[in-house]
Amino acid sequence: MDIKIEFNPDLALRSIEEFKAGRRKEDECIPEKLEAGKEYPFLKEGQRNYWLEGEVPLLKTEGGEKLSAPLASIKILSATHSQIGGKICTMGAYKVVEVFGDDKVHFNSYART
Repeated sequence: MDIKIEFNPDLALRSIEEFKAGRRKEDECIPEKLEAGKEYPFLKEGQRNYWLEGEVPLLKTEGGEKLSAPLASIKILSATHSQIGGKICTMGAYKVVEVFGDDKVHFNSYART
């Protein structure tokens, strides 16, 4: 028996268009309008571990490890593992520290620059 755990240096969520099209749950997607200081829930398939002691990048994913540049700097507030519909999932909450609107480099891996 295997225990599959991923260690993620970022939080990668889907486009909100995936929710609007009925392909994803809302918590699996980046909110339509990200606001600094606000808290948002997230949901990821799989058992994942996140760094909780500092800021990490929020990325958009298309799946298959196709990731955007960081859209925002966030702090993950909580992450809990659970079974939903027979699948292991990680759910939690994050707080937006800063939303990026430029092409500058804001992270080097998980470290904020």
